[in-house]
Amino acid sequence: MQIWSSDPALTRLSLKNPIHLLALGFGSGLTAKAPGTFGTLAAVPFVMLMSELNSSWYIIITLVACIAGIYLCDKTARDMQVHDHGAIVWDEFAGLMITMFAAPSGFIWLVVGFLLFRVFDILKPWPIRWLDAKVHGGFGIMIDDILAGVFAWSCLQLLVGIFA
Repeated sequence: MQIWSSDPALTRLSLKNPIHLLALGFGSGLTAKAPGTFGTLAAVPFVMLMSELNSSWYIIITLVACIAGIYLCDKTARDMQVHDHGAIVWDEFAGLMITMFAAPSGFIWLVVGFLLFRVFDILKPWPIRWLDAKVHGGFGIMIDDILAGVFAWSCLQLLVGIFA
């Protein structure tokens, strides 16, 4: 069983390059199977640390991650010469940050948020799928996961309202 992707496009990248390192989720996007899921898993420690911040700082960091992600993902995709390659997982980091905003602390809420985000990111209900197909460049790479994060956040907050 192969753990790491052997895609030739990845040979154009280097984890020594800080832009590539971030876009590839500190290497988590390099897995041969389910790089988006592994990228989201790699985001969990960051989201856990951010959960200790007040709402203003959480929002600021999330906005910076989203805006910087447009550049990071665009530059890495151009360097790979492949649009929205699966190894680019910074968008998953931003999507999980959005999902977990104002979520209650606790392992169960983190798992529920993680699962909701993965479901929306994988299934891509309208308009996520439309954006994924029609919007290109770094903004295109980021926007579908940002919206998946918003959808997951909405569902998570609904569940919090019912069960917390």
